[in-house]
Amino acid sequence: MTPTLIYTWASITAVVVAVVVDLWIVRTRLLTTRLFWASYGIVLFFQFIVNGILTGLGIVQYAPSGILGLRVFFAPVEDIGFGFGLVTLTLVLWMRYGRFRRGGPVERPVDAGSER
Repeated sequence: MTPTLIYTWASITAVVVAVVVDLWIVRTRLLTTRLFWASYGIVLFFQFIVNGILTGLGIVQYAPSGILGLRVFFAPVEDIGFGFGLVTLTLVLWMRYGRFRRGGPVERPVDAGSER
């Protein structure tokens, strides 16, 4: 028996884990910032390009029983959830690691034209 919508459920799980880790476990609150969403929009744009090429040319294929069947630029909609989970968890853990190593809050980058 083939698992039904396994990729869909895994994608949903990736999104939920990323949100829980950010907002309640590590508490970086990255998802509440405009900077994250602006950055994620850029990542998503390039994800659509790469996914469109890989799936449109048939380099990557998905079992129809594992996905919903909704596609965005040839790629299954589930790829958006996986991309979100990967990017968000990477950034959250990066912020957490920076706090741990320095023993305090992560320093914000200084604009090139500003002085301290």
